[in-house]
Amino acid sequence: MSDQNVEPSTEGWFDKENNIRKVLRVLFVACAVFLVVDIVYWATGYDKHPYLKWETWPGFYAVYGFVACVVLTLAAKYILRPLVKRSEDFYTKGGDDA
Repeated sequence: MSDQNVEPSTEGWFDKENNIRKVLRVLFVACAVFLVVDIVYWATGYDKHPYLKWETWPGFYAVYGFVACVVLTLAAKYILRPLVKRSEDFYTKGGDDA
């Protein structure tokens, strides 16, 4: 056995900018592929059995999901956060219960 103290690496896989770029490229390619598949599916005339007319538009669910995600993020930041936010010294100032 060796007596060398080997420090484990504290740097994670996502700490490297090159790895983040790889993940983003894979996600962008996957989104593009699914959009092309949706457009081809729409162009061939297959029926998606929609309830509303705009559900047949190519890329509708991608746009709908993106807009919903942005709206939820903004609502959490500007509406929910002020409701549940506490001051920075909330736990250290010793409130009424201490």
